[in-house]
Amino acid sequence: MRAAICRGPGEITVEEVPRPEIESSTDAIVRVTHTAVCGSDLWFYRGDSDREVGSRVGHEPMGIVEAVGEDVRSVAPGDRVLAPFVISCGACEFCRKGLHTSCVNGDSWGGDNGGGQGEYVRAPHADGTLVRVPDHHADDEDTLRSLLPLTDVMGTGHHAAVSAGVEAGSTCVVVGDGAVGLCGVLAARRLGAERIIALGHHGDRLDLAAKFGATETIQAHGEEAIERAKETTHGGPNHVLECVGAAASMNAAIKICRDGGTVGYVGVPHGVEHEGLDMFGLFGGNVTLRGGIAPVREYAEDLMADVLAGTLDPSPIFTKTVDLDGVPEGYRAMDEREAIKVLVKPHDG
Repeated sequence: MRAAICRGPGEITVEEVPRPEIESSTDAIVRVTHTAVCGSDLWFYRGDSDREVGSRVGHEPMGIVEAVGEDVRSVAPGDRVLAPFVISCGACEFCRKGLHTSCVNGDSWGGDNGGGQGEYVRAPHADGTLVRVPDHHADDEDTLRSLLPLTDVMGTGHHAAVSAGVEAGSTCVVVGDGAVGLCGVLAARRLGAERIIALGHHGDRLDLAAKFGATETIQAHGEEAIERAKETTHGGPNHVLECVGAAASMNAAIKICRDGGTVGYVGVPHGVEHEGLDMFGLFGGNVTLRGGIAPVREYAEDLMADVLAGTLDPSPIFTKTVDLDGVPEGYRAMDEREAIKVLVKPHDG
């Protein structure tokens, strides 16, 4: 089969690799019809994090089950499924309490599993990982585009909102105008927030945030952004969604948050080890910091129900679509801010 491969910073290739096969009775093989390039993929693409040269990349697969092991019960060949970015067994201590990202039997989509940006993946623990799309919606392309973000960014934005304690009537600030931040706006609206202030650097993305439900937007950098966010919320909101992961955005979120409030953070933290985290801001303001890597499997069914009901549609985050050969161009477009998020279609159908 063919799959996207990391050949070093700034270099993604599409190469022939061994096709995954059933190795365990709990495995499933999925033919990938839809996947995506993630903002977190840009960290290794830019050389800001390490990635093994020659490794397969991608972690947001959706497709059609081709084969299953003899012990798989929840899906069958021919089913349309989506898969969270982390493989989980669904049965261990952490999966049972909704923290699938800490699964003791967990795995990733790289290596022998196939890589999410490829033609096929092997899903270990298929019953615990794969989410079946109801047959009635399984071939509706518009619906599938809306469901694909549930593999990562929609669930991640939702985790930020939940971690920040957003509820009906809340005022919140969303830090970041990438795909996760935009999905955080959708999540805050879904949870009933009364005021949603989206903070970012790009006018076109903030325009989309407004369409997603942001009641106000702030296009600013640094201290100006912090001051404007605090001013418009009369001293800071009780709920802040940190959806970037850089040290500057983490510390901005802490400074924006009202004393006694909560920052829900989901951005993969980069630079914090060098620039430090504003611990005094947390301590002095009794600000709570909650979040981490999003257990999107926990949220998948609830979010899917809203997508299928027509009340949730994150698909506008996909501003560019490519086939498998176009994956290198997809990385370039996202790196250069020409696309918010790139949808990849390795197979049609």
